[in-house]
Amino acid sequence: MADFIRADGRSVNQLRPLRFQNHIAPYAAGSTLIEWGKTRVICAVTIEESVPRWMKEQKVTGGWLTAEYSMLPYSTLERKPRDISKGKLDGRSSEIQRLIGRSIRAAVNLEKFGPRTVCVDCDVLQADGGTRTAAITGAFVALSLAVKKLIAEKKLVESPLLASVAAVSIGIVEGRALLDLCYTEDVAATVDMNLVMNAAGEFIELQGSGEEATFTEAQLAELIATGKAGIRDLLVAQQAAITQG
Repeated sequence: MADFIRADGRSVNQLRPLRFQNHIAPYAAGSTLIEWGKTRVICAVTIEESVPRWMKEQKVTGGWLTAEYSMLPYSTLERKPRDISKGKLDGRSSEIQRLIGRSIRAAVNLEKFGPRTVCVDCDVLQADGGTRTAAITGAFVALSLAVKKLIAEKKLVESPLLASVAAVSIGIVEGRALLDLCYTEDVAATVDMNLVMNAAGEFIELQGSGEEATFTEAQLAELIATGKAGIRDLLVAQQAAITQG
């Protein structure tokens, strides 16, 4: 199994090439362009000095973090119309931005942010599988850069970050557990999963389903083990990107 070579030359447990280009959006508090194989996503964090009205009405203290996700019209082989042209957010985008929000909120102590709203925007420039996992992984880097800036500006006295968060896709293709599926593998997968974890080794979210197929407990264990190894590599890459500033 370990000697199985994929269409792009990777081994079964190898991530696609990963690169972060920080400060891609200079007006954001923190931003990065994550290039993960042929998938490219801009992740940017902006800060609003207020909280949603529901927090005030319910007397909830601390801050809030929300996320938005969109695929630009030219990010796929066939043009994807903007959601605004349809008058509503499509179901997939809505599901993904809620996932990003849940994942990144798990990385912070919102009390330490004070009465602020942290807005995480993830815009897909090019899609080749794993856009949601790239968005989450890049969003944490952008958030970390934003926190650095707020501390430097003395708007925060200490970091509200709890633990790094990263996400990766895993799946079963031709009976093999593969890490970090590209689009052609994703389409061919009989089992498709997304794993979100933090640096403490804790699970934040596990999304998985059989695509007209079933999978065994042993296969699930293999997928999780493969994904956890990928998460460890992602956390190292994230930390290098954050350290370089």
